[in-house]
Amino acid sequence: MFSLIKRAGVAAALVTATVAFTACSTTSSDDASSSADGETVTISTNLGDVTVPKNPTKVVVLDNTAAETVKAFGVTPVAIPKQLFSSDQLADWADDGDIKDVGTHSEPKFDVIEDVEPDLIIGGYRFSKYSDELQKMADASGGAFIDVAASDDAEGGRVAQMSRQTEALGTVFGKEDQAEEIVADFQTKLDAAKSAATGQTVFLANVNGGKIDNGAKRISPLTEPLDVRDVFAGEAGDIHQNSGLTPEAIAQANPRVGDRDGP
Repeated sequence: MFSLIKRAGVAAALVTATVAFTACSTTSSDDASSSADGETVTISTNLGDVTVPKNPTKVVVLDNTAAETVKAFGVTPVAIPKQLFSSDQLADWADDGDIKDVGTHSEPKFDVIEDVEPDLIIGGYRFSKYSDELQKMADASGGAFIDVAASDDAEGGRVAQMSRQTEALGTVFGKEDQAEEIVADFQTKLDAAKSAATGQTVFLANVNGGKIDNGAKRISPLTEPLDVRDVFAGEAGDIHQNSGLTPEAIAQANPRVGDRDGP
């Protein structure tokens, strides 16, 4: 999953190439810990409206899409899943000995989260199955837990929700103007991508370790605003399912190829 920031860059690069694409309610308690000046804000999340401290100082970031936005705001977390955040964009966090490692979504280290006594825990995506546990830890530390991860089922789809995620985080960290600039930059590039997309065929791919997988399930929600046609559209299996696609099969489909090289 990529942040709005990265998707804007992807869109710009693909426009240049002529084939373009961008890429139950729980509310925290009223005694949520506040920022240094005591101010709190209420934001809309996937789990309902949540009151959080404004400009929290001890932040645990578990969602990698939110992480890039938080980093763009100049905020340094106290704990992250370092193995999942080892990309170029977040490598300095992963290498920072002062930032604690909370493990992975497969083997989370909840004791690390408890030890840092967070003001704010940002969950979602890979850690969404632990929302109940994370809420309890936030309550115990007097902090707040939020999940603002972009969902394909959200109003307007994933692309619209990515903008809302950025704006919500801007409100939390007092970076509303910067969040607005990020969203505006993304929209400019998305509009350019829409102009460049005129019914071209594409193959939405994930290339990793020499294996080519169909990335339609993961990437297609990001291309929905565009006039492009996926030559496989998920019919040849999907990422993590060993689709078995060969270069010959892809060449025969004759798409203008956009790929993603990574895990």
